[in-house]
Amino acid sequence: MNKKVFLLLITIVSALGGLLFGYDTGVINGAQFYLSKYFELDAAMKGWVVGSALLGCFVGAIVAGPLSIKLGRKYSLIISAILFTISAWGSGLPSFFEESVTLLVIFRIIGGLGIGIASMNAPMYIAEIAPSNIRGKMVTYYQLAIVVGFFVVFLATYFIGNNLTEAENIDFGWRRMFWSELIPSGLFLILLFFVPKSPRWLALKGNDSAALQILNKIHGVEEAKKEIVEIKNSFEKTENKVKVNYFSKGILAIIVIGTALSVLQQFTGINAVLYYGADIFEKALGFGKEDVLAQQILLAFVNLVFTFIAMFTVDKFGRKPLLYIGSIGMILGFLLLGVSLQQDAVGFISLLGVLIFIGSFAMSMGPIVWVILSEMFPNKIRSVAMSVAVAAQWAANYLVSQSFPMVMESEANNSAPWNGSMPYFIFIAFILVIIFLTYKFIPETKGKSLEEIEEFWKE
Repeated sequence: MNKKVFLLLITIVSALGGLLFGYDTGVINGAQFYLSKYFELDAAMKGWVVGSALLGCFVGAIVAGPLSIKLGRKYSLIISAILFTISAWGSGLPSFFEESVTLLVIFRIIGGLGIGIASMNAPMYIAEIAPSNIRGKMVTYYQLAIVVGFFVVFLATYFIGNNLTEAENIDFGWRRMFWSELIPSGLFLILLFFVPKSPRWLALKGNDSAALQILNKIHGVEEAKKEIVEIKNSFEKTENKVKVNYFSKGILAIIVIGTALSVLQQFTGINAVLYYGADIFEKALGFGKEDVLAQQILLAFVNLVFTFIAMFTVDKFGRKPLLYIGSIGMILGFLLLGVSLQQDAVGFISLLGVLIFIGSFAMSMGPIVWVILSEMFPNKIRSVAMSVAVAAQWAANYLVSQSFPMVMESEANNSAPWNGSMPYFIFIAFILVIIFLTYKFIPETKGKSLEEIEEFWKE
């Protein structure tokens, strides 16, 4: 098989973990209106059902590190695919506890475990198999898959719900929405058995011959020989250490920088806009509920287009330039939205601000954070360090999701001078921190092998 085709196929298969990330996160948004009526949920329980998966995501990201070291990236992804499948099946399963929502929450948490494991292992696996000159583009497939997952599940839940009456949706339609995930999760599970193990994980375990075989298929014989030597050298520099000290000054600094970048991805406010998009359009921008479909399609389309822009420029322009450009765009978008709210001049400018923010995020902090996280950590600590960074990201996701509606509804936000704009200026402050962190601490990793990037931290 052609090297490029082989690399593309295994990248697409592993990126399906991102599609399921988007699908599993998004399916609850389509189903929650009907299941809330079915179970007669109050506001607190509705929030728990919707947010419970984030608890699983957090725990999944924590266990993903040790799991990845012990079993490898491939088998960790297989476990995540099994969890996705169990969650999809169980979430729509009629049970003996029809009056209780407990079983649904349990299966949502199981799905969250799958997301947490996949969100760490999928981009890391892609980074470890991809050649350095196209690694950014390959890892960006993961973010593209997340965006596609959101878009596909939106269409799937709309198609299911639109072909049933409201009474049928309340009775069983929402179950079919969950079961629709069985198709991509089953496909992901089957195809994973045909992808190779990570050559860097094999080398970590001392299986150099198997690692070299896989590198030969990806890079060709000569380049593979050079790469296996670099990989072995990176391990030999620390082989005399029985155990890596994660709290040593150098290693802890790398983990803190990566974790800060990961957390700041959520502090841009992206999930506040995505999770509460309908509320923002209705309350802040004055649109009616009947426009929700068009609004979501518009957001999804902009998200998708600008993710493609990132994919085809990340290895040309580099990681840091895209972070700078995207950060400036996000600030501009929120300034347009915030000022229009302050001036009580909500309209086209406000909508434009939201779309500029979404597009700017989609070409920068969305995909580039996954690229940098998958690249920046040295071989010896990559699994554990990425596990910490991704777990912290899920914790930040939960914090923003819980605090955003409280800030939105606060008395201070809804009186002068803010007039509903306070959250967006808070997000602007965090985006300014991203610019500083990128300038001061983030290395430019474009075109460098993972072992060359490792040397940056020793300078």
